Amino acid sequence: MRYGIAIFPSKLLQDKINSYRKRYDPHYALIPPHITIKDPFEADEAELKEIISYIERVAAEAEPVKIDITKVSSFYPVNNVIYLKVEENSALSALHDQLYSGPLEHEQPYNFVPHLTLGQKFSDEEHSDVLERLKMLDIRHSETIDRFQLLYQLENGSWTVYETFRLKGGSRD
Repeated sequence: MRYGIAIFPSKLLQDKINSYRKRYDPHYALIPPHITIKDPFEADEAELKEIISYIERVAAEAEPVKIDITKVSSFYPVNNVIYLKVEENSALSALHDQLYSGPLEHEQPYNFVPHLTLGQKFSDEEHSDVLERLKMLDIRHSETIDRFQLLYQLENGSWTVYETFRLKGGSRD
């Protein structure tokens, strides 16, 4: 089965992002707004037990992560994805690095660029127009995240939460 690990921001921020994703992201219905902490990977039942045990240890030792969104940016010219830039910080980088270690170790397809996707799969012309429009928004936002999720992919391509892991000191609600 195919799995991934992500951080979901607050509902308030998700609603704001979804107001753009509905229009600009064809993957809008497949997964809520998120920060990918570990790219998709394959695992079977036996591997999953070891992976979950490892993730539990990582979560128990990791501090809650502060995210600061500072601007709209793009991965152009690599691909036409427009996103909210999440400033990288030591807690976020450490969490990412730990989730590429131990039983989760494998080559990373991209450098870690924490972000929340606003839109993707644009033509070059459309990308340029939408990016310039969205760059005019005041999108500064900060919040502290106290959990992350192990997700799995369904047959229709959508992602759903398999398990939630609370970071050390995270709330228990």
